[in-house]
Amino acid sequence: MSFEVILPFLRPIEGLIRDPEITEIMINGPACVFIEREGQIEPVPGVSIPEKSLQVAVKNIARALGDEISEEKPLLDSRLPDGSRVAAVIPPCSIGGTTLTIRKFQTRMFTAAELVRTGTMSERIVESLRDAVERRRNVLISGGTGSGKTTLLAALAAFISARDRIVLIEDTSEVQIAKPNVVRFEARREQPGLPPVTIRELLRATLRHRPDRILLGEVRGEEAFDLLQALNTGHGGTLSTIHANSARQALSRFTSCVLQSGIELPYQAIRAQIGDAVQVLIHLERRQGKRVVAEALRVDRFDAMADGYVTEPLAAD
Repeated sequence: MSFEVILPFLRPIEGLIRDPEITEIMINGPACVFIEREGQIEPVPGVSIPEKSLQVAVKNIARALGDEISEEKPLLDSRLPDGSRVAAVIPPCSIGGTTLTIRKFQTRMFTAAELVRTGTMSERIVESLRDAVERRRNVLISGGTGSGKTTLLAALAAFISARDRIVLIEDTSEVQIAKPNVVRFEARREQPGLPPVTIRELLRATLRHRPDRILLGEVRGEEAFDLLQALNTGHGGTLSTIHANSARQALSRFTSCVLQSGIELPYQAIRAQIGDAVQVLIHLERRQGKRVVAEALRVDRFDAMADGYVTEPLAAD
């Protein structure tokens, strides 16, 4: 079990780590612990880890995972063998004491039907999304942190034909796809003696591995230009996510990410290309602890005269 690597250093919260219903543990200093359970964040009273013990625990965890955290390098962002994430910040950068966040890897795959049952989206939206995936439309999923973007991406991937060759590119591997022909690429941050391997490099390599479908875990930066080029040159049926607070902002952020590549294209030309490339846009939000589809749109084109995208609802509820 992956958590056995860190449990010896975190005995006061061993019960929280082992609890399968808890998806995230957040330690905000020695005596302030929160958890996420079923999408709801709640405090855990009566749990305390002395600051000195917490710092020792974090340093030992870093060492066990082949990383390090110190005054010279006060940030830790590492991963357990099962894909669970461990992030920490120590003083003086974390003013209230050591901050430690453990995000458990979710082994359960949520189906579209389960997302309907939990109220994330309606059956009509599911059927429209199924049709879009089967027709090889390019789908962009937007939302904030913890809004369920990755969960929805995996659920939509289930609609892809078993005959298709899928290349999945992620910053950290977490999307689960039960298909026979799946190639998984994962980025690598810079390590001692090893250069980084970026999402952009992996996306460029993907095009030489005959993908029928490209799934990009998240659009974050300059790789957006290469993705846009792929979308506009025959790589239909691509699914991806982007961090944004609304559907409209998602398209603006996509544009900003393309500009990070340093290409010399007019701003309006980039927006026009995005209007042609992104055909379905789904925006997710968290409302009272529940993840819901706030907007589901078809993107028809970019209208230069109106200085905006022409969209219509994907499905009427």
